[in-house]
Amino acid sequence: MELQDNNRPVAFIGKYLIPAAARETFLERQEISREFIHTLAGFIRDDAYERITENGDTEYITIALWTSEDALNNAREMVQAENLRKGFNRAEMLERLNIRMEPGVFRPESAFA
Repeated sequence: MELQDNNRPVAFIGKYLIPAAARETFLERQEISREFIHTLAGFIRDDAYERITENGDTEYITIALWTSEDALNNAREMVQAENLRKGFNRAEMLERLNIRMEPGVFRPESAFA
């Protein structure tokens, strides 16, 4: 059974597969999102990595570190509220641009010891 401590650092990792035609739009929106999360309580840092596939699509991975799972959950709520305030629908954008996303919350390996 997985033990969780909501007061330990966590990483939110998102893996995206972005069609070549959608890359610029995605990256513009990603930059807005990254700037916003940098202002939120509990944010530690983030990184993004990309790889262009053989067919010109982009594999894009984001890693955002948070002080705790509680901080991450609060940040999710703040991001949703900000998107709503700005009239931005992330799920609609991903679907419209045919972008696939695999999100996950990861904990340091020592969290399971």
